[in-house]
Amino acid sequence: MIGLGTYAYFWQLSDRMPQPLTLGQALERTAAHGVGMFQICDYPRILTFSPGELRDLRQRADDLGIRLELGTRGTATEHLTAFLRLADVLGAAVVRTMLNPVGDKSTLGQSEQRLRRVLPDYDQAGVTLVLETYERVPVRELVRLVETVGSDRLGICLDPGNGVAALDLPRDTVELCAPYVADVHVKDFAFTRSEGWVGFQFTGAPLGTGLLDYAHMARAVEPQRRGISQIVEHWLPWQGDPAATAAEEQRWTAVALEYLRDYQKEHGNE
Repeated sequence: MIGLGTYAYFWQLSDRMPQPLTLGQALERTAAHGVGMFQICDYPRILTFSPGELRDLRQRADDLGIRLELGTRGTATEHLTAFLRLADVLGAAVVRTMLNPVGDKSTLGQSEQRLRRVLPDYDQAGVTLVLETYERVPVRELVRLVETVGSDRLGICLDPGNGVAALDLPRDTVELCAPYVADVHVKDFAFTRSEGWVGFQFTGAPLGTGLLDYAHMARAVEPQRRGISQIVEHWLPWQGDPAATAAEEQRWTAVALEYLRDYQKEHGNE
């Protein structure tokens, strides 16, 4: 299923906007696009919501025909247990996390032990925990960890562009992770020369215009056939002022959804 997430509304949800979007408004915009999945990802304020606010958010999503997923960072047992409780209230079947966020110097062995402690509870709740590919953990080590734990409730959140900073090539990342992918972040990316030709910048691009080989990823992962969510995200640079940035973020979202829908029409269940 095609979905949107908080990273598709990154700037519009941020304090750089005169009136930032609320999660409820983001859900309404998601529904207006005809999208039935929304991932609340790296949105720390969700932990401060009262039980009533969480129930209201779930009800709003249900009323709009939107299923929810969650995303956080880290593997601390208490933290992942807290997100499992959130998943229960919000009806989320997926919780995405990342190993070794800033400030966490856990070894892979320590992360493995933490995951083994929480996975029985995730399994009992029917919630899948997915580890995102990114530059702080080489993709081969991430895959090895998932293989070692060997749980049907532990998978990979595939984001091919994230590992470039660690010299993990996107195509290699896709092929190594494909058997274990349970969630996909879809965002395009590109290199541009820095001013004066001194180095490069690696930033986002509208889907279909950058370096992401989406067709290769779709063939390798088969998200439609396997029922894997494809969550649209953006690495959109600030456009100089709030209005211009919000407008461009909305444009990129529309472009991405059109691209994915056209691809699905042409390629069926790939």
